[in-house]
Amino acid sequence: MKEPLLKVENLAVRIGANQLLHDVDFEICPAEIVIVIGPNGAGKSTLLKAIIGALPVSGGTVTKKPGLRIGYTPQKLHLEKTMPIPVARFLSLAGRLEKGARAKVLRQTGIEDLRNTQMSDLSGGELQRVLLARALLRKPDLLILDEPTQGLDQPAEVRFYELLAEVRQATGVAVLMVSHDLHVVMAQSDRVICLNGHVCCSGVPSSVSADPVYQEMFGARAALAPYQHHHDHSHEHGGHSHD
Repeated sequence: MKEPLLKVENLAVRIGANQLLHDVDFEICPAEIVIVIGPNGAGKSTLLKAIIGALPVSGGTVTKKPGLRIGYTPQKLHLEKTMPIPVARFLSLAGRLEKGARAKVLRQTGIEDLRNTQMSDLSGGELQRVLLARALLRKPDLLILDEPTQGLDQPAEVRFYELLAEVRQATGVAVLMVSHDLHVVMAQSDRVICLNGHVCCSGVPSSVSADPVYQEMFGARAALAPYQHHHDHSHEHGGHSHD
């Protein structure tokens, strides 16, 4: 079995008197796509922030493979409309880049025509592609995405998921992503983690959607992954369902 890129053990996060997370355990291996779902207030964004070090943990450990490179996109990006910044300039803020790196990522994410567009003029779908491009400039081993399709209509959501699948196939990057919508969880996800302050259940989408804990939380009719990604390559699937 491949060495995990990231291992979370018995993780707890407390802010003041509020226990946001407790007893969270999971790991991510190379090239895996792991989706985190859960109701509002379940601690999904808190989990991602704890992993990247933006929030302190009150218990447990987050162990990263030595030299692990993470690309992170936040749930929201606040841009000052009075301060114009074109896409190309925004991407250059990612730091010192190898020659040709920015052009390659622009092509990879399909935003070559947007390089001179002001960030404040981008549509929601375009902005998410730009944020993904910026994260990819770090040449990450792991992408951590916090609700990247929030606010997008369904066609834009599907396009983003297809792009993400293409990036994974081309680069082998692993993905840890929070999804706000059960109906757009990718069918080819390796694992889904259902979170509600702790891990309620986890596994491949079919095992999670059949889990009584999941059905009690979201309703028996809340099916996962109606979006089917058609491709000519295969993914290894693994996981289990547990309380």
